[in-house]
Amino acid sequence: MSNNDVDSAMRARVCAQLRDIEQRYNVRVLYACESGSRGWGFASPDSDYDVRFLYVHRPEWYLRVEAQRDVIELPIDDELDVCGWEWRKALGLLKGANPTFIEWLDSPVVYQEDETVVAELRALIPAWFSPLRARWHYYSMARKNFRGYLQGETVRLKKYFYVLRPLLAARWVEAGKGVPPMRFAELLAGSELCAPLRAEIDALLEIKQRAGEAEYGPKRPLLHAFLQSELVRGEVPPVLPDSREGNLKDLDSLLMRTVMKS
Repeated sequence: MSNNDVDSAMRARVCAQLRDIEQRYNVRVLYACESGSRGWGFASPDSDYDVRFLYVHRPEWYLRVEAQRDVIELPIDDELDVCGWEWRKALGLLKGANPTFIEWLDSPVVYQEDETVVAELRALIPAWFSPLRARWHYYSMARKNFRGYLQGETVRLKKYFYVLRPLLAARWVEAGKGVPPMRFAELLAGSELCAPLRAEIDALLEIKQRAGEAEYGPKRPLLHAFLQSELVRGEVPPVLPDSREGNLKDLDSLLMRTVMKS
């Protein structure tokens, strides 16, 4: 089993947490997945589990004058980080073309899923996806992480991937390929990189998957130069469409039908 897989004991623990959430908060979990390094595919042996889920309340919850809290967050422990977004909030994030939300729906690790509802949700993504917003999201993330984590002569190895992945996702969007895949392997395979750079990334990935989360190593000159050049290039953004041509009535309909079945 690779570090990115979830063993049966942890999967059972997560599913038990989700059942407890449903009972404690009187909600129905529609979808639960891994985000972060296990979802991206470059987890270390000691990587934690970042569980993200979508949930819907009973119909009466929506019939209140005062807005209610639309996030469920459990206390974080050494292994498990569990956080969920309410269904109306989630659909609003799709309307805003939120790249993080769209990414969750492509996670390779799914703990729980209402297949019918989530299939309808996924079918709406192309109509709401915004290349303009996605490219800016990924480029900004890469720039922030590069400035924050990759300035020393020795760096935490995991941080290279927290810059490289969003930069490759930004390039994917710029190339007109649509929504970037969540899995780093797919993203890397679809990126046109020179052989020496690809070899350095593959070697670093292998080290990352064997090492601990806090593992440090020397700066990688070839990879570092590539990241710097991409960040400089990205300072002048290409002209991209905002798109988001979806019909709001489709989101309203999905909200209503899902709530009324709860």
